[in-house]
Amino acid sequence: MKRSLVLNRLMRLTLVVFLTLAFVNCTSEKIKEFTDQTLNVTDYLKDNDDYSMFLEMLEVTNYASFMNTYGTYTVFVPNNEAVKKYLSDVGAATVKDVPIEDLKEIVKLHILDQVVATTDFTDGKIATPSQQGQFLITGAANIAGVSSITVNKTSNITASNVIVGNGIIHVIDKVLRVADKTLAKSIEADPNLSLFTEALKATGWYDALDKPLGTATVTTTTGGTTTTTTTKIGHLSVLTQTNEVFKAAGINSLADLKAKYSHLHDPMNPADSLNLFVSYRILPKLQYLADLAVSQSIETKAPLEVISVKLAAGTILLNEETFNGVLEKGVVVNRGLSDVTASNGVIHSVDQNFFIKKRIPAPVYFDLGDQPEFRQLTSVFRKPGTSAALKKELFKDVTWDGSDALTYVCATKGSSSYQDRAWNGDIIEIFRFRTNNTQNLKFKTPVIIKGKYKIWVSYRWKGTKNPTVRTYFNGIALPRLVNFQEQATNTINERVLESQGYKSHISPFTNRFNCRLVGIVDVLTTGRHTITFESLSNPGDTAWMDVVEFRPVDMDQLYPRLESGGSGLVP
Repeated sequence: MKRSLVLNRLMRLTLVVFLTLAFVNCTSEKIKEFTDQTLNVTDYLKDNDDYSMFLEMLEVTNYASFMNTYGTYTVFVPNNEAVKKYLSDVGAATVKDVPIEDLKEIVKLHILDQVVATTDFTDGKIATPSQQGQFLITGAANIAGVSSITVNKTSNITASNVIVGNGIIHVIDKVLRVADKTLAKSIEADPNLSLFTEALKATGWYDALDKPLGTATVTTTTGGTTTTTTTKIGHLSVLTQTNEVFKAAGINSLADLKAKYSHLHDPMNPADSLNLFVSYRILPKLQYLADLAVSQSIETKAPLEVISVKLAAGTILLNEETFNGVLEKGVVVNRGLSDVTASNGVIHSVDQNFFIKKRIPAPVYFDLGDQPEFRQLTSVFRKPGTSAALKKELFKDVTWDGSDALTYVCATKGSSSYQDRAWNGDIIEIFRFRTNNTQNLKFKTPVIIKGKYKIWVSYRWKGTKNPTVRTYFNGIALPRLVNFQEQATNTINERVLESQGYKSHISPFTNRFNCRLVGIVDVLTTGRHTITFESLSNPGDTAWMDVVEFRPVDMDQLYPRLESGGSGLVP
């Protein structure tokens, strides 16, 4: 009995202790949840002697107090050895010996106004600029078998993702330096770009690349009237090529370059081919590799000339296109020699000599169902008797308003619906071509060579419940509408029909498919463009579309025709 009482008392005592500890622990957790003991940037640096010299830089520039306030910052903190090396490089004995304005620019370069962990780094530009205005570049290095993250290709991160109360810290082993040379001076400073520098000077582009950011005042006098205008000088990007790349193309001197390209023998003339050779490599705006990688085409300073861009297995390729079934291999952008920041832009390097591609306008037969997302469905794409519906979120080059899916149909041979008579035997099916279902259906076209074209839109006629559609090219409305209720005919002379804006686009003829001329466009730049279809009615039936043809205006608009149910052309 006594033993039982003792046990009961022990159990009660144990329970009390347990509940007390639990209460204390819970209370402790609550306090921790609402009270943040983490140091902010400045106090963290004060607590770590290894960073005392960068702390001094913050204090001298009056950034210390501001970096101790609330915020979401990323700070790249150079250790003391890095700061000592920097002082030695600039000939200063102490931090206070560095000109204050220079020191402020250095400090601002190390601070971003957003938390960016190393998991957010990519091989290239950090999306958030520094407070100084220039972007930082991250990458990977492997030295003696040890991998590290680099910043601006010069500094290694030795400690990363240090959480502080107002952001995150990455420790680096070298002070980041502000790019203070212009594009022209930066290119000239590289001995491997000496021939490219000569080309810049011979064409007058050196001076254009040597202008600092800001504004310039231009005064002109015409007929005794003087006009003063202010022009903004913005960032530029340059695609350079080394002496070795020139040599591989048989170009060893400026004389060789002039002999090959300067057809007017006046490189300073904007119409001279050598001037165009250089201007084709100069891009408006600040465009790092990360920006190029998400672009399909980029403008150049060569009038109305663009460069197409493709990202393949991590490699950026310029002007890689397929024309008439033939692949033209692209020019590789050298990652290691690119993303070099200058005070007024960024410098890249290419591995091959290239020039503006001169092509004459050529027909483009755009099968609307030939989309990468449908192509990858190998059991469906161009397999008779199959179909697939995909939501718009899955498409890269097709967009529309509304919630309905877009359906690809490859009809069964001999289909009673005649869908198999389409070119390639496939069509796209729009369940309801109207507002709230599918509206403003926009496609990115294949590459179209600059020139003047007639645009023809073909569709499968179905009945009286189909839409009337307006077509837009690059956002510009074209004059003629497409009435999907109009059926094809071969009882009128084909040339008379053509003059009225109609034709049969496939052979052999079937009245189930019709083709409408929607307008004539002047394609100013070679590249991919957009074509958009807007329903102007409220149809109650499914709409089917086949091909959009871009035929040069001086080409026969009727022949060749497209093979009904096949992939060829019929003379």
